[in-house]
Amino acid sequence: MKLLYFAWLRERIGVGSEEVSPPQGVDTVGALIEWLKTREPRYEAAFAQTAAIKVAVDQEQTDFDASIVGAREVALFPPVTGG
Repeated sequence: MKLLYFAWLRERIGVGSEEVSPPQGVDTVGALIEWLKTREPRYEAAFAQTAAIKVAVDQEQTDFDASIVGAREVALFPPVTGG
């Protein structure tokens, strides 16, 4: 699956996107984030405040309980402010 990172998430992780193959049992957005946090300190730092992160699965905004089974793309981003 392709992960997309935006704004300060991209800055902290150091990449804008990457392909990952989560292990068996990682089947929700929340579980994906928990798994990512175990990969390297940069991920742990980026996802330290999950309350400040929004998510879209296959371009549909959703929440951390959403399934990622069969998903092609997961985008993670901070809340968007307008002006």
